[in-house]
Amino acid sequence: MAIQLNHTIVFSHDKKVSADFLCEILGRPAAVPFGPFLAVRLDNGVTLDFMDAEGDVALQHYAFLLSDAEFDRSFARIRERNLRYWADPYRRRPEEVSTDDGGRRIYFEDPSKHFLEIFTKE
Repeated sequence: MAIQLNHTIVFSHDKKVSADFLCEILGRPAAVPFGPFLAVRLDNGVTLDFMDAEGDVALQHYAFLLSDAEFDRSFARIRERNLRYWADPYRRRPEEVSTDDGGRRIYFEDPSKHFLEIFTKE
């Protein structure tokens, strides 16, 4: 068997708010309860298991490769919510979409301030 990432725990201020946010932005089915977690399943079988954190939440970065059509839909949801987004991870290019690598890429924050990225080309 090949080694594959199966899941990762995403500590959040409110696991339901954060899991629902990601499901909405990416157009995923609702998160599924699994023990103390809310699991968001991605198409490659990996789950992001959201868990309530006690105290501060350490900033994490999660990047999602999308098709052009999925990017368009997710980006539209981001704009509908008036979320801030950037073309770069340094947040120097606000309200821009990066096309530096021949695809499209943006960065934005989730409710717990994790830094999310959607892009169309590896």
